[in-house]
Formats: sequence, C-alpha cells, structure tokens
Amino acid sequence: MRIYGCLAILLFAVFSARGESRAPSVMTRQGALVGTQAEGLNIYKGVPFAAPPLGDLRWRPPQASRPWRGVRKADTFAPACMQKGVSMPGEAPPKTSEDCLYLNLWAPTKAPGRKLPVLVWIHGGGYSNGSASMPLYQGDRLARQGVIVVTVAYRLGPFGFLAHPELTRESPHHSSGNYGLMDQIAALQWVQRNIQAFGGDPRQVTIAGQSAGSMAVSLLIASPQARGLFQRAIGESGGVFEPFQLAPGYLLTNAERDGEKYAKSLGATSIAELRRLPAERLLGGDAGVITHPVAEPYVLPVSPYEAYVSGRQSDVPLLIGSNADEARSLLDPAKVKAASFAADLARSFGPLPPALLDGYPHATDVQARRARLDLERDLRFGWDMWAWARLQAAGKRAPVYYYAFDQRPPFPETSIYAGWGASHFAELWYVFDHLDQEGWRWTLADRQLATAMSGYWVNFIKSGDPNGDGLPHWPAYRGQADGVLHLGTPIRLSGVVALDTLKRLDDIYAGVRGVPFGGH
Repeated sequence: MRIYGCLAILLFAVFSARGESRAPSVMTRQGALVGTQAEGLNIYKGVPFAAPPLGDLRWRPPQASRPWRGVRKADTFAPACMQKGVSMPGEAPPKTSEDCLYLNLWAPTKAPGRKLPVLVWIHGGGYSNGSASMPLYQGDRLARQGVIVVTVAYRLGPFGFLAHPELTRESPHHSSGNYGLMDQIAALQWVQRNIQAFGGDPRQVTIAGQSAGSMAVSLLIASPQARGLFQRAIGESGGVFEPFQLAPGYLLTNAERDGEKYAKSLGATSIAELRRLPAERLLGGDAGVITHPVAEPYVLPVSPYEAYVSGRQSDVPLLIGSNADEARSLLDPAKVKAASFAADLARSFGPLPPALLDGYPHATDVQARRARLDLERDLRFGWDMWAWARLQAAGKRAPVYYYAFDQRPPFPETSIYAGWGASHFAELWYVFDHLDQEGWRWTLADRQLATAMSGYWVNFIKSGDPNGDGLPHWPAYRGQADGVLHLGTPIRLSGVVALDTLKRLDDIYAGVRGVPFGGH
C-alpha cells in the first residue's frame, strides 16, 4: 500500500508540473501507466502484457512482463509482430518487431468506480500477418457505448506456430507449436489481473475475432488453458471444425516434420541455431508452411469439434456468422475456367468427392466462376459457422446467435475492393461503426446498419444477448428454418445460406469421422 501511495503522489506531481491534467493515469500490476484522452475516452496504447519473446524466449510460452519504475507512457502503438504481407488488401504494411507482445485499450472516461464489460479483440490475417493497431479495429466507437475495448497482438507465422521435436522435448508439457495461442491466453490473463484498474469487470469478458481471429476464438473455447478467462464469445467468418483427418498438418507429429523441414530450409540443425538467427531470416526458407495452430497435449488437447461432442468446451453465449460473398477477396473469378474446374480445385484442396462437385454446376465458364466462389465460401467459412452454431445449439447449452452478413458496401470502382460485395472482412466497417474511416459513398441504409450491428455487438458484450431497444428481434438459433439473422437492407430473419450444399459437405465430413453429425 505504501508503494501504491508513493506512485500515486508521483503521478500527481508529474502531471501537475506538466499541466497535463487530462492525461489519464492508472496503476497496473507491473507499474504506473499514463495514456491519452480524447472525446470522452481514456486510451492506452502499447501496454506490455508479456515479456519480449527474444533470444532464449523465442518459441517459449510467454513470460510475465517485468515491473517498471516511475510512470510508463502508453500513448503510441507498439510494432506489429514479425510478418510478411498484410492482412487486408490495400492496407499499409505495419512496422514490425519481434518485441511485439503489447495490447491497446479504449475505456470511457467515467469508468472509474464502475465495472464495465470488456471486449478482447483478436485480429485476423491467416495467423501470418495482421496487427492489433489497425485503424479499423480501434475501439473508440464501441467504447462510447459503455464497454472497454482491448486489442491484442500475438506471435505470427513461424514465430507463433513452429512445432519441432526439440521444442517438444524441452517443454514440460511435451508439446510445441501454439505460442501464438499462448500469447492470446496471456493477454486474457493480463485482463483478469488488471482490467478493474481501468473500470472493467473481469467477470464480463467477451473474446472476439474475425477470420483467423475467429478461428482462434473457436480454439480458445476448446482449450483448457483458457477456461474461465472469458464469459462470452464472438466469431466472424472463421472456425476450426473440419475433421483433422483432412487437415493432417494440425497433428503434432506432422507439424513437427514441417518444423524440421523449415529449420533445414534455413540451414539450421538445432533450435539453438534457429534462436540465434535474426528475426528477418526466420521469414525466409519454408516459412510459408508454418502458419497455423497445432493439436498438442497442453493448449489444444482436443479439436473444437471433439470438445463440443465430449462437453469439454467453455460453455459461453456465442454470436457467430459469415458473409454472403466471402471468397471474392480470396480469388479472381475471371481466371476460373470450366475445363479446368475440378483440376484447379484438386490442386488447392486435394481431390474432392464427385458428390460435392455436383452441388456446384460448372458446365460453362460463367457457371464455373460462380461455382468456385460459392464452393470456397462454403468450404472455408459457411460450413464451419453452421457446424459451430449447431454444436452450440445442441443440448442445454448457452444460447448462440447466428447471422449472415449480406450488405454490399459501396466499394468504389477505383478501389481494390471493386465488385467484391459482402466479401470477407466487409462486415468490419459496420461492426466497429467505422464507415467514416473511408470516404466512400455510404448511404443512409449503410449508416443505419452500422448503428444496428454495433448495437447488437455491444448489447451482446454487455449481457450475452444482442437484443435491445430499437433493434429488430434476433432469436437464439436452435436449428429453426428461419433462425438466421440476415444483416443487410433490410435486417430480416431467414434460413442458412446455401443449406443444400452445406449438407453435402456435412455428409462427407461425417463419413470421414465415421460418426454422423445429425441434425441437418
């Protein structure tokens, strides 16, 4: 208590001397922070939640960040984690560093004395790129509705997901590969320890993410290490529910082989040698094969599907869904030809059963282009979200609210997004109520939808139920024919998108598992 009192006096003296009475200060477990204040919000950027994973800490579980003396400024975003490329087309490449385990926080200025619900956002980017400081993810608009928004970084690509026999042997848990997921768990643990100082309630934490961030949400729900760290979950366009038999790279022994191949491609014969290499070198070689989590004994002992079937998942309310034109951002349909349709798919996914291909007519080039977009949408996103909704709805579990986003943003003809429609990530401008970040010709309908969607999301963060005054009713999904809320103009209840082809996929996956899912 004496230490806290001395630091409080120090904070007062510093800001009185500088005349910075509007600079918000807070005491965390590691030390005192000072952020910035803008438009009714206290904002803290670049807050360390774990020690820099450098040197011998590379490819180890995140360690506690060291306490600091005096007052630490939290007014600048930290670099993003090491990566190649960008997570969204047209995005400016972020500044990167291996020292990247930081978070950012937006809280209403009137939060002290209150216990506000908390949103913890996990960015997308295929586990290979992305940033917690992307302007689109900034929490200003949501925080003004009475919640605290936290965006977190995590190690990516080979830094976050390298499995290797030597790493497995040195681990007390006999596992390797999920350092990025462990970073997310460490950030949630930081929230549990510190969020009350910012006015937040550690018993009202919602994890949320889009694309790979949503996949991570499904994995955290299955992870025993994340249990109790959150009470609600939001998943946008991403889940991991396919049979691991069809994704053998997720299995530890196979991931370890990929790790050995990667090390060899860099000329390294041991983990010690890899740890001595400059961070930039690790993005070379066969880094492209180290891009996803691993099923291993500690963080992910069972897949999300197995966790649900066996009742080992965190049973929390869910808000999940996907977009009508997900695949348009992933491929150029003009390159799709009817003559090579099946062969092109086989190169991407391996041979696909004729029963599945028959669900996507592709006799002409026009048909083939539409078929490829629809199949990629269903295979990569639609089936996972439908399976997730059904697994949650089965039995006496917390409710799940299932959506389909089909609004077409006014992407300009000169934009890289031209003609993409309700593509992958298109919902984000509406969820974060950030239409004004782009000078596009937003309509009144777009603005009304952004108000409604951000309202649904905030209501869910506050209570586990998205419904509220002035919003069309959103019933919990229980498998009913019209139980999906279609987020567009107008907002309406309807059925699951592409249900017939999703059922074909479901039958194929059930055959691989040897156990029917049931409940089409």
